[in-house]
Amino acid sequence: MSTTTTAPAVTARRTPPLGGFNLTLLRIELRRLLRNRRTVIFTLLLPAGLALAFGGQSGWEQPAGEGNVAAYILISMAMYGAALTAASVGSMVALERSVGWSRQLRLTPLNPVAYILTKAVVALTMGALAILTVNLIGKLQGKAEMPVSVWLTAMVVTLFCTLTFAALGVFVGYVVPGENAMQILGPGLALLSFLGGLFIPLSTYAPVVRHIAYWTPMYGVAEVTRAPLTHELPWYAVVNAIAWFLVFIAGAAWRMSKDTARV
Repeated sequence: MSTTTTAPAVTARRTPPLGGFNLTLLRIELRRLLRNRRTVIFTLLLPAGLALAFGGQSGWEQPAGEGNVAAYILISMAMYGAALTAASVGSMVALERSVGWSRQLRLTPLNPVAYILTKAVVALTMGALAILTVNLIGKLQGKAEMPVSVWLTAMVVTLFCTLTFAALGVFVGYVVPGENAMQILGPGLALLSFLGGLFIPLSTYAPVVRHIAYWTPMYGVAEVTRAPLTHELPWYAVVNAIAWFLVFIAGAAWRMSKDTARV
């Protein structure tokens, strides 16, 4: 009498809702970042130090738009701190790739789009902490003067502008290996901030440098974030901000597709 054995049925892996994007994953990512001392320094201490270092200069009580020069600089510092924070969060994909964590995640039902969306939300959250830190210090210093509505609007606009640099961080994280990502992004963002007129008005630059600045990624977002205060927003600044956001998103998606194809 012969017996036959049947192989166990293989059940199909069920795709989770929203591709795996959920609050539990967000909470884990945020907790992991906040336990990292380097992340806390970038998110809270560095923007705070910048606000304290530049917030008490003489002559900044002069009027600028609906406020004064100190308010103008405060918004710029918040943009820089949030951009640096968001880029550092996005670039952490480089470390995750170097230790094999990204490869492990791709073996799970987590959708790549949900993974990038998680990174974007985490970057926005950390960017919001940087923005709040800079503005709180500016408020405590008492130098910056602008209507409350302008203050709040500028903070919200700055927060959305950080998405551009979160995408930049993800793009660089997929191109540059390991910890080298922030070694490039840190000095790179500082250079772009000076060249793009975030810290120094473009009117003080030579005409040649000024025309170069109009094409840099920081110029558009700098003008957009300060528009609630200055009420000045050239159309080409809006085009610049949107174009660079799309470029970095496309670059991150392209490099991610290349990286995923290797699994």
